[in-house]
Amino acid sequence: MPLLDPTLWQDGPTLTGGTAPVVEPATGRTLATIGLAAPADVAEAAVRARAAQDGWGRATHLERAAVLRRAGDLFAAHADELREWIVRESGSIPGKGDFELHVAAQECYEAAALASRPVGQVLPSEAPRLSFTRRVPAGVVGVIAPFNAPLILSIRSVAPALALGNAVLLKPDHRTAVCGGLALAAVFAAAGLPAGLLQVLPGGGETGAAVVADPRVRVVSFTGSTASGRAVGELAGRHLKRAHLELGGNSALVVLRDADVEAAVAQASWGTFFHQGQICMTAGRHLVHASLYDEYVERIAARAEELAVGDPHRERVHLGPLIDRAQLERVHALVEASTAQGAKLVAGGTHRDLFYRPTVLAGATDETPAYAQEVFGPVAPVRSFATEEEAVALASAGPYGLSLGIVTRDTARGLALADRIPTGIAHINDQTVNDEAVAPFGGVGASGTGARFGGEANLDAFTELRWTTTRATPAGHPF
Repeated sequence: MPLLDPTLWQDGPTLTGGTAPVVEPATGRTLATIGLAAPADVAEAAVRARAAQDGWGRATHLERAAVLRRAGDLFAAHADELREWIVRESGSIPGKGDFELHVAAQECYEAAALASRPVGQVLPSEAPRLSFTRRVPAGVVGVIAPFNAPLILSIRSVAPALALGNAVLLKPDHRTAVCGGLALAAVFAAAGLPAGLLQVLPGGGETGAAVVADPRVRVVSFTGSTASGRAVGELAGRHLKRAHLELGGNSALVVLRDADVEAAVAQASWGTFFHQGQICMTAGRHLVHASLYDEYVERIAARAEELAVGDPHRERVHLGPLIDRAQLERVHALVEASTAQGAKLVAGGTHRDLFYRPTVLAGATDETPAYAQEVFGPVAPVRSFATEEEAVALASAGPYGLSLGIVTRDTARGLALADRIPTGIAHINDQTVNDEAVAPFGGVGASGTGARFGGEANLDAFTELRWTTTRATPAGHPF
C-alpha cells in the first residue's frame, strides 16, 4: 500500500496560502499539487503543536524511542516509493536517493537512542539541599529546510527534536515539499506519532519568517544560503530565541605534492559533481600543488567529459538536472564571468534545458567569480600553489568554513595541515561531501554557527538545561 497519496494534498485542509505544482525538473511535468502555508496558518499550526507537545514532553523515553525506531523502519520498508519521489522531485540520481533514505533511517535510530540519554547531573552545593541539572524539551522547534538534500536536511532536525520531547513546525522548500516535508509527515503518522506534533508548512520566505517569529517557537533550526541565514539569525535574535544555522560553503580540496593524482581526481570529481554540485559541502575550490597541476587539470577535465548527464528517472546517468531555471542561469553566469576574467574553460560550460555539463575551469584566481563564490553547480575551479604555507592561506581565505578535504600519502601531514585551516569538518584522503547521523555537523564563519546537528550536539540544540534544587524543609532567610 503506498505511503504517499497525492490526492490527499489538494488544497490542504488547513493551509490558506494557495497551491503550487510539484514539478519534475528533468521534464517540467507536474507530478502533483500541494497546498501552501500562509503566515496565518503558521500561527494556527503553532497553537496545535504547543498543545500536543505538553503530553509528548511528559511521555516516557520508551514511548518516544519506539516511535522513532518505527519511523526508521518505515523509511526502509517504503524505500522504492520514497526514492522515486526524491529522484523525480529533486533531480537526484537513484544512488543519491538511496543515500538520503539510509541517512534518514539512521537519523531516526540515533534519535531513538537520544531519548534515553542521561538528562542531567547532580551538582555540589554549599547549602543543605539537593542541587541538580535537568534537560527539558525546548517546546516547539521550527525547522526550515532547503531543496538540495530535502529528506536528510529535514530529518536530521525533526527526528532528534521529536525524540527529545518537542513538537516541530517543518517548513520545507516548496520545490521539494513532498520528499522534504509530506513524506516525513506520512512516515511519522504511520509510526504512531501523536497528532499535532509534526506540522508541515510548505511555503516561501514569508512563511519561514512567520515560523521564526511565532512566540510559541523557541528554537529554530535553519539550513540554507548564508544570505537567508543572516536574515533568520537576525529575526530570531530580535525575538530572543536560539537559531542553529547551517549555511553555505565554498570548500577547498587540497592536493599535496605527494598525492596520487588519479586518486585525487576520483575524490575531486565526486566532491564537485555529485548531485550537480548542489550541496553545501561541495568541493568548490581545487587547490593543487604546482608539480601536479597540469596532470590534474587534464585528468579531471577528461573525467568531466566522461560523465553522463540526463533524466535520472529514465536514464542511467551520473548527473541530473539543476533544480530550476534560476539556478541554471546563476551557474552559467558565474562560468561566463569567470572565463571573461581570464579563467580557461577546459571542460563543460554548456547545458541543455536544466542539464548542465560538469565544468572545469583552469587558472582560477581570487578574481575568478566561480572560485570566489559558492556556485551550487557542477563547476570545478582549479588553482595551483607552491608551498604548504600558500595552500593554508588559500584554503583559509574567504568567508566560509564548512568542509575541507586533503589528499596526501602522509596522513599525519594531512592532519597537521587541517589543524591550520578553520573549518567545521575536515577529511584526510577523502573529498568534502560526507554525512553520518552519529557525527556532529556544522561550519564556522559564513558557513554557520558551528556543529549543531548530529550526536551529542542535538542534546544542546533541542533542549533547555534547567537548574533545580530541593530541600527537606523550607529555607530560612534574613528577611
